[in-house]
Amino acid sequence: MRLFTVRSARHAGLAALLVVSSALSAHATPIRTPPALASADVTETDVTASNQKIAMAYGALISMWSADFRRLGARFVAPGIVRYRGNVRSECGILPASNAQYCPELNTIYFDEVFVARQAKAAAAELGTDGDMAAVGIIAHEMGHAVAIQLGQSSRIPYENEATADCLAGAFAQRSARDGNLEKGDLEEAFFGLAAAGDPTPQFTGYQQIDNRIARRAAIMGHGTREQRQGNFSAGYEGGAPACLSVFR
Repeated sequence: MRLFTVRSARHAGLAALLVVSSALSAHATPIRTPPALASADVTETDVTASNQKIAMAYGALISMWSADFRRLGARFVAPGIVRYRGNVRSECGILPASNAQYCPELNTIYFDEVFVARQAKAAAAELGTDGDMAAVGIIAHEMGHAVAIQLGQSSRIPYENEATADCLAGAFAQRSARDGNLEKGDLEEAFFGLAAAGDPTPQFTGYQQIDNRIARRAAIMGHGTREQRQGNFSAGYEGGAPACLSVFR
């Protein structure tokens, strides 16, 4: 993904970089002191590069959703964004390592910066690209949760919320492509990241009644299989935000 050249997105991205590059902040404190890096597969340079791309994408996401909300006669309240490492305790509870999540109570996106950088590096190694869209897609997904919740479009079924967030991340990719900010390989990187975070295949017991309960729970409680996640992202990429939430139609 190219660094965004639209003036407003650049200014928002630079402002976001100050947030992303801050220390753990008052929102999150370590439960234990993690090593400088969880393993040698990523370097501090990798993490810094990933954070810079995230900051620029964050600015573009805010610009996009703010404009779309204005067309609805609403106001998008930009979420904060906080990076962390290892397991941390926050005002939204325990944030586990190797994770990213949106906290609606604080309107804040949290992400483990080493985990996100590792996703980008893994995509780069697998695809022969820079891998950045695998990282950006994670933040776009979490921003999707903020969009849906602020529009009152959350569901009691966890999978439906995750499907909507994946779809809205795809809508962001569509807008980026329209604005000339997608590079060759970006969609493949996004799909790689979604596949890596897909739910594992349920482990069945061989007893039909028990296995039916396991299958039903898996269908409603998770993020979806790799195929489902890629399909939901593709729906947003092809149809934009209206394909994800009827309020945009």
